[in-house]
Amino acid sequence: MELFNKSGVLLSSVLVMVGALIACQAKEDVVPPAPVIEAVAQRLNEHGGVAAERRLREWAEQGSVVAKRELGMLYQNKAPMRQEAMRLFEEAARAGDAESAFQLAEMYHATDKGEPDKAWPLYAQAAGHQHPKAALRLAALAKDGSEEAARWLAASSQLK
Repeated sequence: MELFNKSGVLLSSVLVMVGALIACQAKEDVVPPAPVIEAVAQRLNEHGGVAAERRLREWAEQGSVVAKRELGMLYQNKAPMRQEAMRLFEEAARAGDAESAFQLAEMYHATDKGEPDKAWPLYAQAAGHQHPKAALRLAALAKDGSEEAARWLAASSQLK
């Protein structure tokens, strides 16, 4: 009988330790690489899913620039989430993400009042990071025939 009690205690101790280990691993603040985050966002765009959105949100809160960008892309066309999208894009753009800078500039450019004063530096930031659409947009926004428009048009043609 005493042997049974000892083995039962041992078994339950092992199970508790395994459970604790699993719990610790589940709480690790490990952000996956950018391609994994982008794949989750792609699936979310195709099929929806609260769990995938929650996962992106967790990664964004852990500081993933890519997750912030992907959440911003998800939210930008949803009117109630527009401000959240802009906030996420702004944070990611400040961290150097060219696509986030471009998307935020597009949002400023597309507002009812059109905010070129806010859009221009963001387009310039994205173009400076080799974003061809941003350089093209700068060429379009610059005055026709100006030296600056020609410079941005030339830059956009060299970017892929």
